[in-house]
Amino acid sequence: MIEYISGQVIELNPAHTVIDINGIGYFIHISVNTYSLLNGKKQAMLYVHEVIREDAHVLYGFHDFDERELFRNLISVSGVGANTGILFLSSLPASEIKVAIVSGDVNRLKSVKGVGLKTAQRIIVELKDKLSKEPISSNIFSEPDNSTRDEALSALVTLGFVKKGAEKVVDKILKNNPEFSVEQIIKEALKQM
Repeated sequence: MIEYISGQVIELNPAHTVIDINGIGYFIHISVNTYSLLNGKKQAMLYVHEVIREDAHVLYGFHDFDERELFRNLISVSGVGANTGILFLSSLPASEIKVAIVSGDVNRLKSVKGVGLKTAQRIIVELKDKLSKEPISSNIFSEPDNSTRDEALSALVTLGFVKKGAEKVVDKILKNNPEFSVEQIIKEALKQM
């Protein structure tokens, strides 16, 4: 099995990247989260999950080890394939997925495209105990005040932005600048949207 791939970024888009290693280009499926962390970089190191099937060898790359482990946990659940696992990690931050599973938040998991009630419940039943034993990074619990986030989102939606896109931008801003006020979040989001 391949543990990681490190090399020159030849191609990068929200769904995949091509990494050149000594003249060989590796096509690697990535999450939007990994894409945003690689954006603008010429060199990259990705933790890899390799799927070997009769008809294909498929690589999935992750910016950090924890994201890959969460992906592996998700695809271990019956009915959750690699594409759904990548969708999860593209739709929600890994820490938010873990918290949703441990707290039994079915609605949060159902917010991911293509995930229905039964699949969300199965994920919680199969992974809740396993993930609750794992150490969860402390920054999950020290995330910014949700009222600040909600006020900024409300303002952006009122200005005519699509809620889903605004959520991603606001979450990214708060991840990098948890001390920002509502005003600062809105100003930064307007620059990025």
